[in-house]
Amino acid sequence: MSRCVIISACPVSPELAEALRPDDFIIACDAGYRNCAPLGRRPNIIVGDFDTAPCPEQQDDDIIVLPHVKDDTDTEYAAKLVSEKGFDEVLLLGGLGGRRVEHTLANLCTGLGLEQRGVRTTLLDERSRITYVMPGETRRYPKEKYFFFSAFPMEGRAQGVCERGSYYELTDAELTASYPLGVSNEYAAGSDCITISTRSGALVVVETIAD
Repeated sequence: MSRCVIISACPVSPELAEALRPDDFIIACDAGYRNCAPLGRRPNIIVGDFDTAPCPEQQDDDIIVLPHVKDDTDTEYAAKLVSEKGFDEVLLLGGLGGRRVEHTLANLCTGLGLEQRGVRTTLLDERSRITYVMPGETRRYPKEKYFFFSAFPMEGRAQGVCERGSYYELTDAELTASYPLGVSNEYAAGSDCITISTRSGALVVVETIAD
């Protein structure tokens, strides 16, 4: 199945169009539909309560109008729709930064929820890529354009964390929310790949371009 791209409302630049595939299924969240134009794409579905942007003109079956009073954010609703439609991969654009940091934090939680439902999730902006390492999983990160490599315990505590190929390696380490071990690491000299695993507790991995 093709990948689903969720586009939220934080501004995106046209350069992120390089991350899109021709067969991506696109869900725009509320004002996120405005981000589709600079990316050169049209959303397949628009969802939202439209409290930050007027409801656009599309076919009725292309728009899902949500109530203003609800438990889910617009992006979380889109994530549940992704699961219902059977996608196993999601790219989230327009979900990082902006004026409301709580929405960024909520989107990180939404990504974890998708991973827990078996949907591989990536959050992307112009400078950073965010992915997840789930308990019992080992992931490889080949060296690309990113320089800094940080890992955080997404569920508050991660145990048995091992990291190889980085400047500061970890062996059977414990990461907690109160002790940010694993921040601003980088690739070791001569290393072309970082490998990271966790025995218990999910990790969120942030790759960032150097200044």
